[in-house]
Amino acid sequence: MSADFLDTNVLIYLFDNVAHQKRDRARMIVHRALSDGSASISHQVVQEALNVITGKLSVPTPPEVARAFLDDVLMPLWDVMPGPELFRSAIEVRARYGFSFYDALIVAAALASGSRRLYSEDFQHGQVIEGLTIENPFRSDV
Repeated sequence: MSADFLDTNVLIYLFDNVAHQKRDRARMIVHRALSDGSASISHQVVQEALNVITGKLSVPTPPEVARAFLDDVLMPLWDVMPGPELFRSAIEVRARYGFSFYDALIVAAALASGSRRLYSEDFQHGQVIEGLTIENPFRSDV
């Protein structure tokens, strides 16, 4: 059980060379998560992060850096795997809250991990879903 669940955008900001405050905040969150095991991610976050850093950034990350990121950051945090129950939960979250399927899958994974907080800038800050609180760690008032 993790206290926090990290959405993909938190990890992508580690590679941001423009939004320095967001990058620094992401570094702090990820460093703490790796140091004390306080956060987790899902297979979806792994896939999305690798897709973005290897192909969608203005300067794609070299393969050796992407592999190191996978080994040193993503793998240690990754504890939610796909399965029928995760997808059933995502369907229910989508129906109840009106999220897109992929956003519902992030919420379902955070719930499956036992997290109490979901760090993301893609949801409504402060929203509570079945005991899971959404927190945008990049808000200027945080």
